[in-house]
Amino acid sequence: MRWVLRSKIHNATVTEANVDYIGSIAIDEDLVEKAGFWLGEKVLVVSNTSGARLETYVIAGERGSGTICMNGGAAHLIKKGEKITVMGFELTDNPIVPKIILVDENNKFVKFL
Repeated sequence: MRWVLRSKIHNATVTEANVDYIGSIAIDEDLVEKAGFWLGEKVLVVSNTSGARLETYVIAGERGSGTICMNGGAAHLIKKGEKITVMGFELTDNPIVPKIILVDENNKFVKFL
């Protein structure tokens, strides 16, 4: 069994960072579905701006809004305006083809990579 990349949102822009929220990353529901994430799924978030890396879980952001909001303690590490990559992994004994999406500066779907 190996951990392999299953889902990825590449080059997203953090639209909000809210330290007062309990925790998680809020992602526009359109992007959650397009990349194949599940609500509540553990994800790795990497800042392409600062290099910070953290694990959190996905919650639904408003559909069609372009929302990418870092919540709770994660908002201290990854701030509004940073470029990030969000990745989900799967433990499997078979190779899989990951769903990788590229978004524009407004976090709108551009294409599958």
